[in-house]
Amino acid sequence: MAQYSAQLDGLFDALADPTRRGVIRRLGRGPASVGDLAGEFPMTLPSFLKHVRALESAGIIRTSKTGRVRTCVLNRERLALAEDWLAEQRRIWEERTDRLEQFVAGTEEDQS
Repeated sequence: MAQYSAQLDGLFDALADPTRRGVIRRLGRGPASVGDLAGEFPMTLPSFLKHVRALESAGIIRTSKTGRVRTCVLNRERLALAEDWLAEQRRIWEERTDRLEQFVAGTEEDQS
């Protein structure tokens, strides 16, 4: 359980930055070189590489180098971890609101 929590923490920490979310959005359309990705953001390449490393450390992207070109690919399986957690939270809250609705409906019937 602690390992799962740590994985989620790292994942959501990486997703907290708008630049990183932009990279993920772009990689959702397919692989891209670091140079192509960096061209879409108003920052220096060294600053952009910090974002790439953060995404790679979180397991959200994978990179490979061919010659002088480093290509980034989205790791959709890793994003599924966040999707699963969010689905579980949705289920919990839907159950709670269903119980609240039943409680309110029962209270209204008792008052009639």
